[in-house]
Amino acid sequence: MSERTSRFTSLSGLSIEPVYTPDHLKDWHADQDLGLPGTFPYTRGIHPTMYRGRLWTMRQFAGFGSAEDTNRRFHYLLHQGQTGLSVAFDLPTLMGLDSDDPRAQGEVGHCGVAISSLADMERLFDGIPLDQVTTSMTINGPAAVLFAMYLAVAQKRGIPFSQLGGTIQNDILKEYIAQKEWLFPPEPHMALIVDTIAYCAAHVPKWHPISISGYHIREAGSTAVQELAFTLYDGLTYVDAAVKAGLDVDAFAPQLSFFFNVHNDFFEEIAKFRAARRLWAREMERRYHPKNPRSLQLRCHAQTAGCSLTAQQPMNNVVRTSLQALAAVLGGTQSLHTNSMDESLALPTEEAVTLALRTQQIIAAESETVNTVDPLGGSYFVESLTNRLEAGAQDYFRRLDAMGGMIRAIERGYPQREILDASQRYQRELERGERSLVGVTKYVENTQRPIPILRIGPEVEQEQVARLSDLRKSRDPFRMAGALEEVQETAACHQNLMPALIEAVLAKATVGEICSALREVYGTYREPVVL
Repeated sequence: MSERTSRFTSLSGLSIEPVYTPDHLKDWHADQDLGLPGTFPYTRGIHPTMYRGRLWTMRQFAGFGSAEDTNRRFHYLLHQGQTGLSVAFDLPTLMGLDSDDPRAQGEVGHCGVAISSLADMERLFDGIPLDQVTTSMTINGPAAVLFAMYLAVAQKRGIPFSQLGGTIQNDILKEYIAQKEWLFPPEPHMALIVDTIAYCAAHVPKWHPISISGYHIREAGSTAVQELAFTLYDGLTYVDAAVKAGLDVDAFAPQLSFFFNVHNDFFEEIAKFRAARRLWAREMERRYHPKNPRSLQLRCHAQTAGCSLTAQQPMNNVVRTSLQALAAVLGGTQSLHTNSMDESLALPTEEAVTLALRTQQIIAAESETVNTVDPLGGSYFVESLTNRLEAGAQDYFRRLDAMGGMIRAIERGYPQREILDASQRYQRELERGERSLVGVTKYVENTQRPIPILRIGPEVEQEQVARLSDLRKSRDPFRMAGALEEVQETAACHQNLMPALIEAVLAKATVGEICSALREVYGTYREPVVL
C-alpha cells in the first residue's frame, strides 16, 4: 500500500521512519544513556519514584485587571485544587513602567495583573499563606524589583525568607532572543541576575531565582531542537556568570529551574524533556564538575503551547491542550500549566481556566499514566528521538561556543535569525498544505460559534492611576529619594542589589521609579537588525 506522503517529519523537521528497531539504537547503551530514574544522567526523571511519590505541581498561569481581581482568581483556583500559584503581569509591569506612565495607557491590566507598588503586591497576595503555597512570577526585565516586593510582603508579615518557595523567571537572555521585553544591556543585566542568584543561595534557599525559559523561544517560532539548545545554553551562560562572580556551583545550581513549551508533536515533546535532563547533566558535569548530584538535575515547569491555539473553533484547543499536557507528564515535568481554550481570544474566563485545570486533574487521577516512571523508556522510537534531539542541541552548542558564547551570538543576531527561519519554514509548510491546522487549514467552518470572553474595562486603569497618585502623596519623599539613591550607588559599585531594592520598595518607590533609576546607571539596550 502506498503511503500518504513521500516524506514524514517531526515538527522540527526530523525525518521519521516507518518503524523503529534496535538498528536505530546501535550506539545507544541503556546503562549510560537511559539509567534509572533519579540517577545520572537523569534521562528517566530526576526523582527515583517521580509521580508515584508526588504529582507535579498544578500551577495555572493567572493574572488580569487589578491586584484584587487576580487575588480573587488565585483563591478560586486554590479552592478548585490548584497546588501552586503563577502570576501573569500586564505589559507595563513587564516593561518596568508604572500604570500611570503615558506609555502604559490602554494596556493596564489587559494581559496580566497591574503591579506598580508594594501596596499592589500586598493586595495581590492578601489572605494567601506565602509560607505554604509556592508562587511563580513570570517577569524578566524588572524581575529583581518584583522579587524584592514579594520578599517585602513576607517580611511585613513576619514570614522568614527561608520558608518561601517559588520561582521568579528572571531570564533576560531569552528576552533578547525572543520575547523582546528587556530594560538594560546584557552585561549589567547579567550582573543583576547573578545578584538574585547569590541572594537566594544565602537567604531564600527554597526559591528558584531564575526559570530559564524555552517557552517564549518556542512561541517565537523555534523548533523543538532550537528550544532545547538555546534554553540549555542560556542556562550554562547563567552558571558561568555566577561561577565567574565567585559563587561555588553547588551553592546555587540546585536552585536553578527551567521552563519548556509543550507543542503538538506528541513524541518529539516527550523526547525533548528526556534529552534536556540528560544533556544538562552531562554538560554540567563536563564544564563545572559539581560535587552535589542535585547540581546536575534539571528541574522544569512546562506550559502547553499558546502558539498552537486557534481563534477558529476554539473548542478544539481543549483537545490540543490535553495531548500536550499528557506529553509533558510522560516527559516528566515537575510543574505544569494548561492553557485555556479561549486564550487565543482573550484572558481566560473562570469557566475556561477551570476546564484547563480539570484536564491536569483527569490525567493525574484517571489516566493511570502516573503509575510507573518513564513508561516510554526503552521505546526504539522515543529513545531514537531523544538521541537525535540531544545531538541537534549539541551541534548548536558547538556553534555557540565558537562564537564566544550566547551574549556574543545575540549581538550578532544568530539565535534570532535561526528562529525567524524556522518560523517562516513552518508557515510555508502550512500554506503549501504539507502540515495541517484543524479548523484553519483543514475542516474549516464558515460560521463561528461565539464563546464568552473576559473583558477588562477602563475602570481598572483609572483606579490604578488614582491609587498611584494617593501613594505618591502619602509616602515620605526623603526616605524614598534616599532609597533610590542607594539603589543607584549600589549598582554603580557592583554590590548585591537585593537589599537596596527591598529597602526601596519598603520606602514605597514604584516599579517605574526603580527601573528608571537603574537605567541611569546601566543604560538602555538596542537590538541588532535581523533580516
